[in-house]
Amino acid sequence: MSVNNSAMASGDWGAPTLSGAADASALVEIPGSKSLTNRYLLLAALAETPSLIHAPLHSRDSQLMVQALTQLGARFEEIPTNSSFGPDLRVHPIDFSAPERSVSIDVGLAGTVMRFVPPVAALLSGSFAFDGDPHARQRPMGPVIDSLRALGAQVEDAGVGALPFTVISDGLIVASELEIDASASSQFASAVLLAACRFENGLTLRHIGSPIPSMPHVEMTLETMRQVGIDVSYDGQNTWQVAAARFPGFEVTIEPDLSNAGPFLAAAVVSGNTVIIPRWPLETTQGGNHWLEILPAFGAAVSLEGGELRVTGPAAGASSQYPGLNWDLSEAGELAPTVAAICALASTPSVLSGIAHLRGHETDRLAALTQEINRLGGQAQETADGIRIEAPVEHGDFFRTYDDHRMATAAAIIGLQVPDVVVENVETTAKTLPGFTHLWQNMLDQWKGAQ
Repeated sequence: MSVNNSAMASGDWGAPTLSGAADASALVEIPGSKSLTNRYLLLAALAETPSLIHAPLHSRDSQLMVQALTQLGARFEEIPTNSSFGPDLRVHPIDFSAPERSVSIDVGLAGTVMRFVPPVAALLSGSFAFDGDPHARQRPMGPVIDSLRALGAQVEDAGVGALPFTVISDGLIVASELEIDASASSQFASAVLLAACRFENGLTLRHIGSPIPSMPHVEMTLETMRQVGIDVSYDGQNTWQVAAARFPGFEVTIEPDLSNAGPFLAAAVVSGNTVIIPRWPLETTQGGNHWLEILPAFGAAVSLEGGELRVTGPAAGASSQYPGLNWDLSEAGELAPTVAAICALASTPSVLSGIAHLRGHETDRLAALTQEINRLGGQAQETADGIRIEAPVEHGDFFRTYDDHRMATAAAIIGLQVPDVVVENVETTAKTLPGFTHLWQNMLDQWKGAQ
């Protein structure tokens, strides 16, 4: 394999390019799910007694959640383990009877923090200022702010419906019904549902508007709530009911992050090699489980046995050996940058749809993917709800990541087959996958050692 050694700015990374025969195997351990970690961290902070979380993700997003909940009064103890991914966590919950306080909370660029934490803050007496990274101020927040006001909290946002804003509350939420438009993000519904058991009368939540994207994330929220003992029901359409409750602490082990497994599985597809992911759950609410359906459409061999997912690419690293695809990603939009990277090396055109909401993610992912694929000589264009890739990339170039972790991993996939791809600020991957470049190189070293 070769690595681009061009002069690069600090933080930029020459994506390794594969050479030589394929048909080699690599075992890749994936750290815990960010989505599950942050939900369980928040639920542990809402509990009545301490909780123990095994194998949590330790990343920027999860650390921002820990810091935010600490500001609200929770305490976190690190429990040493033998895992290379870091310690377990014992969580001491928030004291909701604490005196009035005034705090500032940094949400970074973490959607789960900027959306899930404000309703919890409204359960406390005081003033809670929220702000984050520059691009966080562009992410949709209106439905969360509107919900807080409808629930009785005061929100000062200068009328912009976005960060920065301040939540001012007396700590008492008595409203029992709420309507919300979560059509821009499933996180808007999850944010209210997670805190609702602490409302005085519970909550009946109704979604109004277009269908909610990435509904499996709402299903994940409901399942985590049920697992800790919260009574929540869903009518199968647009209404949820959460009973008022106080629940004890819990013990849980976090699943590997199946979305973060995607770049490594994609590497198998585009190279003709094999990747094995251990501890793949047989049943899960993670959207990353859609890989079991998506990857065979590219011609990959996929098997799940004994808790190990094995994916073997369709050819020896030649993009002409696998086709593009037409795929509705509305239930797993977070996979879109990785799927687009595979499509950017395919032999026939692809259309990815159902992902208009990605325009409001860490960056406008549809615009970013289109621009960077075209920068590398491909032919891509945005559609109303997705992206069309008409022709594969042809050459390397500087690949901008827009401070978006999934743009960085998409670039790494393309770089496996296209020399001279330079990934801007690759450490943005630390948002959900710290040590990405080391995990990536370890996979490549295993392949090289097997040749």
